[in-house]
Formats: sequence, structure tokens, C-alpha cells
Amino acid sequence: MKQILLISFIFTLISCNEKSEKLPYLGNHVEVTENGHSVVKKHFEVPEFKFVNQDKATVTNKTFKGKIYIADFIFLRCPTICPVMNLQMKRVYDAFKEDEQVLFVSHTIDPENDSVEVLKAYADKLGVDSKKWHFLHGDKKEIYDLAEKGYFAQAYEDMDAPGGFAHSGGFVLVDEKGHLRGVYDGTNAEDVDRLMKEVVILLGENSK
Repeated sequence: MKQILLISFIFTLISCNEKSEKLPYLGNHVEVTENGHSVVKKHFEVPEFKFVNQDKATVTNKTFKGKIYIADFIFLRCPTICPVMNLQMKRVYDAFKEDEQVLFVSHTIDPENDSVEVLKAYADKLGVDSKKWHFLHGDKKEIYDLAEKGYFAQAYEDMDAPGGFAHSGGFVLVDEKGHLRGVYDGTNAEDVDRLMKEVVILLGENSK
């Protein structure tokens, strides 16, 4: 019953937001020049990456081409915000799991302990589709660099932090061209509600 009400709520939002303004573009934009003249403003794009998911499948930017996705950075031994973030992300996943245009990606910042097998067991425990929600594993430095330079998020080792790592609790909304379109507090249910509303707005942009 709750799922039916949630789906109904989402379709209501789609109807209400048909004429909504577009979401902002986040990040450092650049002016593309040609023969010394400014041609067009190019919006920031998530840089190229290559990791493996819980099924040992290679995942790159091309995996998300033409889709919108929600990204975060976590580690499974996290004793503080990660369990809350994962539950909130699962809530968004449940709301859009039937929509092929919406994907999810969680990067582990502790690849030494969060092996592919560990990530697989966790994803299976959540009951999520590995083609829908990718739990990514890769080189630690590459993950940290992507967090900082690709999503403007924190992710680094800190022995003084709970669990030995410090990281942002944000969910980042990325559009079908790799542009950053929104950042939300993944530990705050109300802000995650806002994320779900803005996913609908972004889906509406793509349909026009």
C-alpha cells in the first residue's frame, strides 16, 4: 500500500512540475573559445572513471550515458552516518526502481575492507538490482580524487574519525550528460524528499 501511494505521489509530482524551471548546473563552468571568441558555456562534467561493481562488471561514465543517477561515498564498516545514508538511498531506490532512466552508484572509500565480495553480499542483503544500483570498488586514490574533483565531496582516511575515514554525507544528482544538478543531505529525510522531487523535475527536463 505504501509503495502504491509513493508511486502515485511521484506521478502527481511529474504532472505538477511539467512547467517547472530547470534545475541549476553545479560546478566550475568554462567558456569554450574558438578563434579567440567565446562560443558557448560548457557545464562541468564528472570526469572519466573506471571501476568494478559488486558483480565484477566494469563501470564507467558510459554506463550512465543517457541516464540520470544519484551518487554517494560510503564504507560498510562506518559506525556513524553510512547506515542512515544507505537506508535513505534505498528509499529513493524503491521509489524509482521501475524507472529505467534512474540509476544509483555508491563508491566505497575503504576498498581494502569492502572487497567486491563484501559489496555483493551487502547489495544482496538490501535486495537491490546490481544493474540499477552499482556499489563500486577500485583504487583508493582514484576514488578519493573522483570524490574531490568529480563530485566536490570529501573522502579520505582520518584515524581520528569514527571508523578511520572522513567523508561527505551528500547525495549528488547527475544528469544524462554527466552534469551535476543537485546535492542533498543523505542523512536528512526531508532533504532526501527534496531529492526525489528534483529527480522527477530532471526526468521532466529529459522528456522535453
